[in-house]
Amino acid sequence: MYFQRAIEDALLRASEQFPALLLTGPRQVGKTTLLRHLCNDDRRYVTLDDMTLRELACNDPVLFLQQYRPPVLIDEIQYAPVLLPYIKMAIDEGCKKGAFWLTGSQHFNMMKGITESLAGRVAIINLLGFSRREQEKRTAHLEPFLPIESAIAARQSTPGVCTLEKIYQQIWKGAFPALHANKQVDRTLFYSS
Repeated sequence: MYFQRAIEDALLRASEQFPALLLTGPRQVGKTTLLRHLCNDDRRYVTLDDMTLRELACNDPVLFLQQYRPPVLIDEIQYAPVLLPYIKMAIDEGCKKGAFWLTGSQHFNMMKGITESLAGRVAIINLLGFSRREQEKRTAHLEPFLPIESAIAARQSTPGVCTLEKIYQQIWKGAFPALHANKQVDRTLFYSS
């Protein structure tokens, strides 16, 4: 089950401006699901959770990038930071905008490596859990909010039913997609695990 995310348009715009896009954020917030949902059929997908592929990426990054040519989505890039200089070289050789889509957990060292290796070549966007609007499957695409009458009226035209009890339930449940996609998931067990 896919929940529309408010950040979709921003990701696509960033991909049109930069050769590489890095979507970061905590584990299990839907980074891979979101980018796979936005992928065209021609974009290859590879996950570095696969130990064989991770080993190839770390030990022979040139061969790895020959096998997974752009446009490509490389999931969990933090497992193979050695790829970054090779991605930079591929970009400098003339890759198109949006050639590389990357996901990774937000670790300072990885972010530092990305910004050093791909400075000016990568758009870095952070994804968090669901917003209340996303949880309720309401229109997620809104213009940036301005405290002016027309913007307030536009927001008020698409309100969700909000009670104090509902707000407490949403806070208790949290914003992880797994808790909203499957009503059978035990919240306490999910968080303790």
